[in-house]
Amino acid sequence: MTETAVFLRVSTVVVLGLAAIGPLPSDAAEKFKSNTPSVGLTPLTDLGAARYLDKFEGGLYPGGNTMPKEHAEAGLARARAIRPLDAEGQPDPSGKYVLLSIGYSNPNLIFCDPKTGIQQFRGDKFSPDSFIGQAAADPEVNHSTLAIMHGCNPANVVDSWDEPTDANYDRIRDNILVSHGLSEKQVQVVWCMMIVGRGSRNILPDENADAYQFVKGLGNILRTLKLRYPNLQQVFLASQLYCGHCNKPESFPIEPISYEGAFGVKWLIEAQMRQMKGGAIHPQAGNLDCEKGVAPWVAWGSYLWADGIHPRADGLSWPREDFIQDGTHPGPSGVKKAGRMLLDFFKTEPSTRPWFVKS
Repeated sequence: MTETAVFLRVSTVVVLGLAAIGPLPSDAAEKFKSNTPSVGLTPLTDLGAARYLDKFEGGLYPGGNTMPKEHAEAGLARARAIRPLDAEGQPDPSGKYVLLSIGYSNPNLIFCDPKTGIQQFRGDKFSPDSFIGQAAADPEVNHSTLAIMHGCNPANVVDSWDEPTDANYDRIRDNILVSHGLSEKQVQVVWCMMIVGRGSRNILPDENADAYQFVKGLGNILRTLKLRYPNLQQVFLASQLYCGHCNKPESFPIEPISYEGAFGVKWLIEAQMRQMKGGAIHPQAGNLDCEKGVAPWVAWGSYLWADGIHPRADGLSWPREDFIQDGTHPGPSGVKKAGRMLLDFFKTEPSTRPWFVKS
């Protein structure tokens, strides 16, 4: 295949099981330092009635893992509004709509795994085990009007994506979209996987914890995306992978930073839901009004964290062999696992089904 684009359309929500596994263990700090195969933390999807640090509610959404009805209905309406457009953003049956990925090195590998180390996707080098590779081979996927574009850039974290003038956006426009006969006006869905920084160490419940900074950064990214992509309807946020195997803690996130990042995603989504129901603008997330076009509608787009070798309720685990030498970036088996989860998500989530799976 010689194109970055893979043309695609969906079918069913994956609701993850709940199982209470106890609170953070007292020796967790030492486990974080030693990066053992398990850090003794409970995935958000399994927390149930328990709370992280006896304070922070689990579940992907308020009350559990199921998207609240009102937000789900808004997402479905957005999905139905996605349609083929020409390069000027006008409806055109022979046009395209773009699903774009943004993020750093790990999503770069998961989304396309370019087969050139962890370098940028060049258009014809991707692993068949990556999301793009698996989607390209799936006969249920819409390969006509959906263009899947890979925009991730290794080492580019939140502050490389949170302003409209950030170089990544011109790079995506000129090197990816335009080179494939597409425009920013055709981007209607974004999958985003981010981290605050490579060597961050501020953990909850500290008031400067990365999880809180993540909420602010993601809010800025959502507003930036809407400015760069005026027809953007939906953004799906993914959590980070398990980082307990990391052997370069000075360079990459370690636990519980990766685990706690999911709380930032959860709180950002909840901030939009509360605001759209008449609540106040979240002080860290900022204005996320999707009805007035300030930001796109946002939801979870795969919760990827599991406690190392210990499977979570749905069976996901991250043994050491799923990662390359640094213990942080997914290797072939990790790429295949995460890519499959992402493909299954887009094929089964009701708010992606109308445009992802072929009719």
